[in-house]
Amino acid sequence: MKKELELILSKAENIYSKETLKEKINSGRKLKIKLGADPSRPDLHLGHTVVLRALKYFQDMGHEVIFVIGDFTAMIGDPSGKSKTRPALTFEETRKSGESYFKQVTKILDPKKTKVVYNSKWLGEMSFSDILKLTSKYTVARILERDDFNKRFKNNTPIGIHEFLYPLMQGYDSVALHADVEIGGTDQVFNLLVGRELQKDYGQEPQDVLTFPLLVGLDGKNKMSKSLDNYIGLTDSPEVMYEKSMQIPDNVLLDYFKLTTDLSQDEINKIMNGDIVEAHKIYAKEIIKMYHGEKYIKQAEQRYNTVAKGGIPTNIETITLDKNILNEKQDVLSFLVNINLLPSKSEARRMVEQNGIKFNSEKMNDTKHIMNEQDFTNNELVIQKGKKQFLKIILK
Repeated sequence: MKKELELILSKAENIYSKETLKEKINSGRKLKIKLGADPSRPDLHLGHTVVLRALKYFQDMGHEVIFVIGDFTAMIGDPSGKSKTRPALTFEETRKSGESYFKQVTKILDPKKTKVVYNSKWLGEMSFSDILKLTSKYTVARILERDDFNKRFKNNTPIGIHEFLYPLMQGYDSVALHADVEIGGTDQVFNLLVGRELQKDYGQEPQDVLTFPLLVGLDGKNKMSKSLDNYIGLTDSPEVMYEKSMQIPDNVLLDYFKLTTDLSQDEINKIMNGDIVEAHKIYAKEIIKMYHGEKYIKQAEQRYNTVAKGGIPTNIETITLDKNILNEKQDVLSFLVNINLLPSKSEARRMVEQNGIKFNSEKMNDTKHIMNEQDFTNNELVIQKGKKQFLKIILK
């Protein structure tokens, strides 16, 4: 138990408050550890695992992990860090995303020991009188202390009244569950502390709050996000995980080791003091082992090494086309679009002109080229897009 607690405290950015948290843990009682998830974007990446792994440590210590899927709050959408009002989702959309979210979460959490609740259970049953009572607990001035609201207000950017309700609704989740501890990212501090304050107003012992750093994405600047395409996804293949791990900027690799693996600080220091390329490879192997299994490491490493040397990997996507397609005399741009390798002829033109397309390892830079039998060797053609994407076409 002491080891798990030390791991949690070493990874946490802020703790409100450390003293009462230790008192609760030392009391010997089973604590309710809460994490709320907005399922509007159900695809999880390594950035999400920072808090999920903290939950796992609490779970290993014998405490009750309560995973709150915000199907009701997601209809508003978390305004944290947003510069404009988010589009509303339907209840059905949020529930479907929530189910997908949980399937991915159980790659880390023990599903048999994880209590899953949907906050529509209590928020959906509140009367207008209940909502008025809830809103009376907070002032507009305090809500405007949030950086994102404050900036939008000063810039005369519209703020919907319903957005003010989001932190109150998330905070009320803690009241409804009598949460002892809530965890989240550093961008959630305001919302988490609202829950702590509301519990006092409702006569409950206030929850302790732990916030964890936001993982920087592969661009080395912004937090990891699918919308910015700077992420390593939990559902990425072992090969993709390996390739993306090699793209992590050297100056943030230490944070990736510390926040997303179980390696000790001594082990991490030893790795980081060695060759940096080897450090990336060790990290790649570690996360593949964690989310796919050790048996997938070798094939992912072999594929990466083959591509890095300019070769063609053996395990690539393959499609079969009718030979008669060559009778259509398609130009290469149309062909690349028709096989769904590129979204438009303009994008295909750009890739071809910039030497981003190869046919059987040879650059294809003629935008007017007409596809013909000579493009295929033994009725096979391997097209490479960029450095890492391959597609084999077989004619029959």
